[in-house]
Amino acid sequence: MASYYDIDDILAEEEFIPVVFQKAATGVGLLDPSSETNNIEQGAKVELPFWLAHELHTRQAVVMSIPSCFNQMTKKEIQADPGSVDLRNRCQYFYELGCKLAPMVSDRTIGSFLLYAFKNRYKEVLSKAHTSTFIASTKPLTLLTKEETHLCDAAQSSMAAFKKWRIGGSRFERPAVLGKKRKPSDE
Repeated sequence: MASYYDIDDILAEEEFIPVVFQKAATGVGLLDPSSETNNIEQGAKVELPFWLAHELHTRQAVVMSIPSCFNQMTKKEIQADPGSVDLRNRCQYFYELGCKLAPMVSDRTIGSFLLYAFKNRYKEVLSKAHTSTFIASTKPLTLLTKEETHLCDAAQSSMAAFKKWRIGGSRFERPAVLGKKRKPSDE
């Protein structure tokens, strides 16, 4: 569960979700840019930020639809080559939004799709993060979501710490007690 003050959680909930109004609503015509009145009719299709769509969904005023970043084309692209799909351009908070959205939409395959995408992309992110050419290149970083960027940064810092440990100093230190020789006792 994310923190109330977590900026990434706040930004993830700002992603727009397509919804269909189940009830007519008065005084909220600003939500529908195509509406000429201040009302939204039953059956109107509107895109709302996730936080608002979630609240209206819990009150059974709207039904959420699947956003375009989880459509069949994206699923096919990820199944073909997970590492080359530009998820950041589609949704910067792809996994976080997907986890929040999965229990609220009719498509029950989103959870397994997120797991498949994360597992396969995670392998590639870690293997690329440990190479120096990946660190020098910024192109692969533009394909990663916020969550994957955090993982990549953590992998690079752990690799740097490992190299520092491996190169730095002697591995075994001789205790000072072993350096002293005993004097022979005269008996």
